[in-house]
Amino acid sequence: MQAMRLSSIFAIAGTFFAAAIIAVVAAGFSAGVIEDNSRRDVRRALDLADMSWAEVDADGLQVFLAGTAPTEATRFKAISVAGGVVDATRVIDQMLVEDAAEIAPPRFSVEILRNDAGISLIGLMPAASDVEALMSKVGEVAGDTNITDFIDRADYPVPDGWTAALNYAVAKLDELPRAKISVEAGRVSVTAMTDSPEAKRKLEAELARRVPKNVRLITDISAPRPVITPFTLRFLIEEGEARFDACSADTEEARRRIIATAREVGLEGSIDCTIGLGVPSPQWGRAAELAIKAVMDLGGGSVTFSDADISLIALQGTEEKSFDDVVGGLETALPDVFALHAVLPPPPTDAEVVIPEFVATLSPEGLVQLRGRLGSEKLRETVDSFARARFSSAGVHTKARVVEGLPADWPVRVLAGLESLSYLENGAVTVTPDSIDVTGNTGNKDASAQISGFLAETLGERGQFEIDVTYQEVLDPIAALPTPEECVSKIQLIVAERKINFEPGSDKLDSNGAAILDDIAEILKKCGEIKLE
Repeated sequence: MQAMRLSSIFAIAGTFFAAAIIAVVAAGFSAGVIEDNSRRDVRRALDLADMSWAEVDADGLQVFLAGTAPTEATRFKAISVAGGVVDATRVIDQMLVEDAAEIAPPRFSVEILRNDAGISLIGLMPAASDVEALMSKVGEVAGDTNITDFIDRADYPVPDGWTAALNYAVAKLDELPRAKISVEAGRVSVTAMTDSPEAKRKLEAELARRVPKNVRLITDISAPRPVITPFTLRFLIEEGEARFDACSADTEEARRRIIATAREVGLEGSIDCTIGLGVPSPQWGRAAELAIKAVMDLGGGSVTFSDADISLIALQGTEEKSFDDVVGGLETALPDVFALHAVLPPPPTDAEVVIPEFVATLSPEGLVQLRGRLGSEKLRETVDSFARARFSSAGVHTKARVVEGLPADWPVRVLAGLESLSYLENGAVTVTPDSIDVTGNTGNKDASAQISGFLAETLGERGQFEIDVTYQEVLDPIAALPTPEECVSKIQLIVAERKINFEPGSDKLDSNGAAILDDIAEILKKCGEIKLE
């Protein structure tokens, strides 16, 4: 009986033990199936979403996501994709995110706008920039006018060339009453207006002289078109060589047409044709084209425009029939407003004729000599006084003699010649009854055009003149300004060769020291403002 009871107990215990083993095995198998299915389904979903970088693992009901996501947004998307396959609470995030690339600093730039109303500053500056010092300098320039500050700051390193460019722009602001200055690291752009072409040239030279070495300067300086009075054009063909003594145009199109026509008839080299105001007719370009071609058809000579008056002068020896044909065709083709005066010089004669002349010379040192013939003592005194007024009074030497029988317009021609000479740094003018010849050197690029305009207006349509004036940069007071480096070198040379001493027991310079400072002062006068340390 007892044995049967023990056997029954063992049987029941064995049954429960076997059931437990079967349950454990079944549970393990079921968990493995669930893990495999979850891992496989999530993996497939991530691959379809182009997230092959993500790693998937499962432990029971939990699904683990690992790997390095390219961005934070991609990481959240991976969690969302996995949460769409299994319950979101089962997804365990073990992913990392790639380090974000270093954000590039912004492009620092400042626009400085100045006009009569005040100064405006717009842009972005490094936070480390000394804004207070900047606004203080701008305030000194602005004076009583308004200052508008639209400057933002960003906490990034100051780029190379930024400080030098900004300091240069602010230093030049006082010289630019109407301008826009754009400042970037290592670059300054200046857009400005001036009152005249001369002021434009001077400003461009001044801006270029003090640019820091690590700063690039870009300028766009404009000037109003000059008023040309009289509106002048003078074209010549002599000994087969074509040239302009003066060239004016009212538009870019007219300028292009005039230059193109001149090149067709043989003009070479660069051409300076001024665009200005005061044109007598919108047909100026057409009239100039016709007149230039007429000079070529004559085989040489000159044509001079003084407003609407045109003087066409043929070469001596030109055939009369050819002259008549060319002049007749030109008169017919010219626009109505223009008046043509044509001159055919008489053929040369064998008889020797004494031609009266007056000659004035100007030396590089400023000495003026007046020689030749004048019609009266009163005219002689007038010419001498005029020359002393135009040139150095002490440097004028009059050697002209008084003779009778000179042309009635001789005084006008002589004074016009002297006035022409005043446009030159050195040279000579020769006045004869038929012509005025001006030769020499100048530092003014527009001297030839200015002399042509003056003589054309003074002598009238019948006046003949020749101009042979050479521009030399060394004589140009603006172009010849020394650079800051040249100025410093000259000063250093003086100091190195000569020592500055003081009088014994005194703070006063001795005579040699004073002379040295005088020499340095002369250099600084020519150099203008330069930075010395």
